[in-house]
Amino acid sequence: MEVKRLRQLARDSQKSLVNFLRDIVRIPSLSGGENKVALRVKEEMERAGFDEVFTDGIGNVIGRIGSGKVRILYDAHMDTVDIGDRKNWKHDPFGAEYKSGTIYGRGACDDKAGVASAVYGGKLMAALGLRGDYTLYVACSVEEESAGGKGIEYLIEKDRLKPHFVVLAEPSSLNIIRGHKGRVGLKISMRGKSAHAGIPWKGINAIYRMVPLIQKIERLNNRLPSAPPLGKGTITVTKIDCEKASLNAIPDNCTIYLDRRTNTKESEQSVKRELRTLMGKGGKLEILQKFFTAWELPRQHPLVVSCVETYKALFKRNPKIFLWPFCSNGSYTMGEKEIPTIVFGPGEERFAHSADEQVKVEQLVQAAMFYAALPGIIAKRYRKN
Repeated sequence: MEVKRLRQLARDSQKSLVNFLRDIVRIPSLSGGENKVALRVKEEMERAGFDEVFTDGIGNVIGRIGSGKVRILYDAHMDTVDIGDRKNWKHDPFGAEYKSGTIYGRGACDDKAGVASAVYGGKLMAALGLRGDYTLYVACSVEEESAGGKGIEYLIEKDRLKPHFVVLAEPSSLNIIRGHKGRVGLKISMRGKSAHAGIPWKGINAIYRMVPLIQKIERLNNRLPSAPPLGKGTITVTKIDCEKASLNAIPDNCTIYLDRRTNTKESEQSVKRELRTLMGKGGKLEILQKFFTAWELPRQHPLVVSCVETYKALFKRNPKIFLWPFCSNGSYTMGEKEIPTIVFGPGEERFAHSADEQVKVEQLVQAAMFYAALPGIIAKRYRKN
């Protein structure tokens, strides 16, 4: 690998990389509404020199380089969460402001930075003629935020890409993430009896019925068991709702929404069991989405070792290797399908989903270099094994 040439070409491509990211940040793309940003991504891939570019049946945009034996998939999602209260933003969330080496806006970090760097990783490969016994797919996928795994599941099950290795271009501060916690969203509903607020004793307040359960859930979070290496799971109430409740009536219903993060020793069944024990006979428990599985890739796995080798060759220092408290499409690729997966991408995790969302251009360029160099090193190590 000619690191000097790669570094020079990456620097030469910085302006167009920045412009591409700013273009796609300016295009709102909530989950299910990625069509316009997908067109812009496809256009950039076609300019970048991929061997093949296509849009699949669910709206994922895929670029292919090479046709070798080792199949590698880079995945970055095009959808974003909503902006929330616009008043909280210091920068226009769709302005893609570029100031002092930083780009601001919704998706600038999560995950359009990953999209831009992965596409430009492919562009650098094509420009340098980097080829080997591998096939690289760069997939810019849909509906990760609302239905985590839906886009990448389609890539593997319907498009039949069948990768040997997966790299998720999520914001990781350019750290190598070799595993993370699982996640499940839950809903618990309580019923009551409505009455006029002036005579509350005539009703049964569903909120009051829910309060003891919320307190039990808070205490449960403090005593969830730990399981190395991911540690302790978490549970927290994220929303309370009283459907169609009047402000001058006793509410006859109360619903809470929960975010539950899990370790490798926990399952959907164990999560249901612990909550039903807390609830007793009252209330109704529902799973909002499928269970996203926790996973860990061993530190000495060839994919992790290849990532470390690539990082050291490019940046002349040792990378940081972590396990994450967050969740990603890795719950599907590694947690369910057992395809070796790592997370590596530009952007700091603390800016994801925030009203101060941003990414440093330096990280964009470094990530693109990493994505360009990694496939050759993976393929070489794969042949040895």
